[in-house]
Amino acid sequence: MKKEVLGALTEEKVKSICERYSKDEKNTIIRHALSRSTLTNISYRSESLPTVQPHFSVEVKTMPVANQKQSGRCWIFAGLNVLREIVAKELKITKFELSQNYISLFDKIEKANFALESVITLADREHDDRVLQHILTEPVSDGGQWDMFVNLVEKYGLVPQDAFPETAQSNATRETDVLVNAAIRKFAHDAHLLKLEGKDAEIRALKDEVMEKIYAMFLNSFGVPPTTFDFEWSDDKKAYHIERGFTPHSFFERFIGKKIEEYQSLINSPTSDKPFNKNFTIDFLGNVIEGKPINHLNVPMERLKEAIIAQLKDGLPVWFGSDVGFYRDRSSFAWDSKAFDYVSTVGFPLEFEKGAMLDYRHSAMNHAMVITGVDIVDGEPTKWKIENSWGEDNGVKGYYVMSKEFFDTFVYQAVVLKKYLTKEEVAATKAEATHLPPWDPMGTLAE
Repeated sequence: MKKEVLGALTEEKVKSICERYSKDEKNTIIRHALSRSTLTNISYRSESLPTVQPHFSVEVKTMPVANQKQSGRCWIFAGLNVLREIVAKELKITKFELSQNYISLFDKIEKANFALESVITLADREHDDRVLQHILTEPVSDGGQWDMFVNLVEKYGLVPQDAFPETAQSNATRETDVLVNAAIRKFAHDAHLLKLEGKDAEIRALKDEVMEKIYAMFLNSFGVPPTTFDFEWSDDKKAYHIERGFTPHSFFERFIGKKIEEYQSLINSPTSDKPFNKNFTIDFLGNVIEGKPINHLNVPMERLKEAIIAQLKDGLPVWFGSDVGFYRDRSSFAWDSKAFDYVSTVGFPLEFEKGAMLDYRHSAMNHAMVITGVDIVDGEPTKWKIENSWGEDNGVKGYYVMSKEFFDTFVYQAVVLKKYLTKEEVAATKAEATHLPPWDPMGTLAE
């Protein structure tokens, strides 16, 4: 007779579970429904819709949504969606996009360089070192964070979308990501062997050789960016305008310039390792080697919302990051945790306490969008208007409504102008940042 192992699914236990399952008639109904429908569809609660109708007491009028297509560049799209409103407001443009492809090209190149330099730093470590393994899991991806976006526009400038349009590769980036990551992992192997032999100069030479090939691959895939261009537009009265002889840097300085440095990333991470009103950075996270390190000021959710609302009331949209893996309805306009009743169908909810979800890797920021409105009732925000980058065929012409419950639970980051912070918060952003390990949930990338 076999010895029973503690915790095993024994025949007796399985039989007992199956007997209780068969006696519950609800399981038969759910099983039949799932044979021709998704779990999400049969869990949908239409009665939640009246609480998230797309009407707002505070609303920033913004342009038509963009479309990131089969790429994970939401953070770039969201960042450019914020900046294009600054350009459009000055020039009275009603429809306009900045080139996402331009920023994406240099993000890929800079990320590859950043990863190669990180590998060189860790070249003396064995292949199973945790930090090295984390870096090599996905050294170059589509994702990013706000400060990475700032590094790119400050270094490379901006161009209108017409001056550097999308390509098949920029719209669907999987193939180039696979290739560049293969090159970086091979370099990590070769650099380690050279390090063991004390051949640091050879490591540097090899890095330059690999980087040149990577640079060429991305130029071939995304295109050769313009060094000069003319900017043409029609204003809201249909009048034609043109300004000639821009460079990416002069265009950036003409319309944005130092304004980009006025923004501060706020996070809401209610975990024991991150006290509120302290700022944090993440090791080995970034793109531009010489750029600004990632910097997050951790604040309570109420302060995060207060700062967002203050910026919206001044007519300015807000870049933010959230987890959209739960309760989101891509086809409808409403994102509300009450819209799906998973407890009745499977017996347990998708969410639990926010800090615990972060600690136990259940939830983290994975998508960046733009907040363009809020509905305030009796002084409290009840729902939020969201500008996404999934095209006009989703939501209400690409815009969504996020309920208070969804927002409070799954929003982790927002970027606001420093003038909406208190003196104490501004001072905290200037203090030396606490370093977090590369795998901290606040180091996840929005895609």
